[in-house]
Amino acid sequence: MLSLLRQSPLSARIGLGIVILNCLVAIFAPWIAPYDETAVVGEVWETVSARFYLGTDHIGRDLFTRMVYGARNTIALAFITTALSFMFGSLLGFVAAVKGGWIDQVLSRLIDVIMSFPTLIFALMILSVLGSSIPTLIFTIALLDSTRVYRLSRAVAMDIEVMEFVEVARLRGEGLWWIIRHEILPNALPPLTAEFGLRFCFVFLFIASLSFLGLGIQPPLADWGGMVRENAGAITFGIFTPLIPAGAIAFLTVGVNMIVDWFLHLSSGLHE
Repeated sequence: MLSLLRQSPLSARIGLGIVILNCLVAIFAPWIAPYDETAVVGEVWETVSARFYLGTDHIGRDLFTRMVYGARNTIALAFITTALSFMFGSLLGFVAAVKGGWIDQVLSRLIDVIMSFPTLIFALMILSVLGSSIPTLIFTIALLDSTRVYRLSRAVAMDIEVMEFVEVARLRGEGLWWIIRHEILPNALPPLTAEFGLRFCFVFLFIASLSFLGLGIQPPLADWGGMVRENAGAITFGIFTPLIPAGAIAFLTVGVNMIVDWFLHLSSGLHE
């Protein structure tokens, strides 16, 4: 692993550093943040000072503290949602590819129906009816994102499923789950791992978008997308407070994409 990192391009190292930094901030948020997540400790939109490293927000909470806790809430929610979408989507995609026939047709047409709705409108509809609780938010986004994972995993599995070693496993009498676990999954991991990074970025940005619209992570919990919406009025007065959480969103997204680009290059088998 260390030798692989030493051979990695500078962009991948920068991306890895960005991701590690954000993860460390999220993990150690209670020890890094100088104030409580919801505490009002100053005046509205105070400037940067020795007391407030990034100033205060629209009701006087420490912005640095909110950014630190926002990293924990946003990143954790995006990771859990992406992991669930991959569990559901890849499993169904593998089953559809290996079994084929009517099972493949039913699953594929069901996915087509879900994908026919615009993603944002579908999410807004569900969250408006069921509310914006954390479990509902996770389930809604995981359901929508699993349709994309299903398409990719099915396509990859169909290419693997026709290989000779899979036919040999069938002739030996191996069952569906054995073939998926021992033959399909190990060979599908490289493209799925790269896709995981990309889907994490999409989910991360989608959660931020929902929070900006008021249907994501709800106050008083800190969330970068919600912080942009809450402090948007500061721009009118020449205060650039909302640009700080917006910059953090872009910063992490670029970092993840740098790692994904490197991993895609490795998994492609191409060499400079």
